[in-house]
Amino acid sequence: MRKLDGRLVILSVLVLVLLGAGGLVSGGTYLSLFNLQSMATQVPEIGLLAIGVMLAMCAGNGGIDLSGIALANLAGVASGVVVTQFVSATEAPWLFTLAFAAGALVVGALGGLLNGIIIARLGITPILCTLGTQMLFTGLAVVVSDGRSVTIGSPDPMYELGNGVILGVPYSFLIFLAVALVLGAVLRFTPFGMRLMLTGANAKAADFSGFPKKTIFTVTYTLSGLLAGLSGVIIAARNVNVKWDYGTSYLLIAILIAVMAGVRPEGGYGRIVCVVLSAVVLQLLSSLLNFIGLSNFVRDFAWGALLLSFLAVGRFGLIESLAAAVTSARSPRASKG
Repeated sequence: MRKLDGRLVILSVLVLVLLGAGGLVSGGTYLSLFNLQSMATQVPEIGLLAIGVMLAMCAGNGGIDLSGIALANLAGVASGVVVTQFVSATEAPWLFTLAFAAGALVVGALGGLLNGIIIARLGITPILCTLGTQMLFTGLAVVVSDGRSVTIGSPDPMYELGNGVILGVPYSFLIFLAVALVLGAVLRFTPFGMRLMLTGANAKAADFSGFPKKTIFTVTYTLSGLLAGLSGVIIAARNVNVKWDYGTSYLLIAILIAVMAGVRPEGGYGRIVCVVLSAVVLQLLSSLLNFIGLSNFVRDFAWGALLLSFLAVGRFGLIESLAAAVTSARSPRASKG
């Protein structure tokens, strides 16, 4: 019998519990279509960053990407400054939107490539490298924007990307799900995914297998940067302005999402579906705390407490032990005994 994924079950139950609790606390307002759509539009930007953190952690070698939100802000600011000089958002809204998105994705990919080259070629520990590039990207965004917010505007295609819905589901959330589906398939069914996980799980075995570890690290951090660039596009689409200091708490939240999803800090394991559910759980919890009327300080305390709790749970393997016990109890052999 296939082993039960305890983390997936717990996250799914948490989604249902939070939806039920929100409905009871708010008298049903929490479950209104408008509020559900509002929550769904807030998930993609942080969810994409969390997937980037997951990829870096899966690569092992102390891997983590601390530069995600700084790179997302740089991508939005740099692309906004350049594109607004050459394309009019009012006269050519589609060209403006496509040019802005392409520019942000290029900046994100280049930033991720820089991380990958430094880590793979120079042997710098990922946490130190991305801490340094985080400050580099933030500084560049400040210089490019002169420390001020950059007005992007809201041409129709850009507005629809950030706030529009199709069949009741926000476009940005559908983009997030599509990216998650593609990357999930890549990690599970392609040689790159297998090599990435093996590199994180057992670096020595990867060396003996002849895997191109430097290429794997470079591609992984480039993908993480590309996701940051896409997050920057969605951030800009949801707001009229972009600024270098947007989402200062996103780094902690992205790491929390990855840890809640069961991604191993030492590398070698992580599931995209759990990251998606973890991002949804945090958004549901955040909105529930707002409905209750608790301050942002209480929310930040809750994030920190959750991060420490899930790290402790992962350290002692409590969820895995519970899943193994449930699977054993359901097995035919156990039922015969």
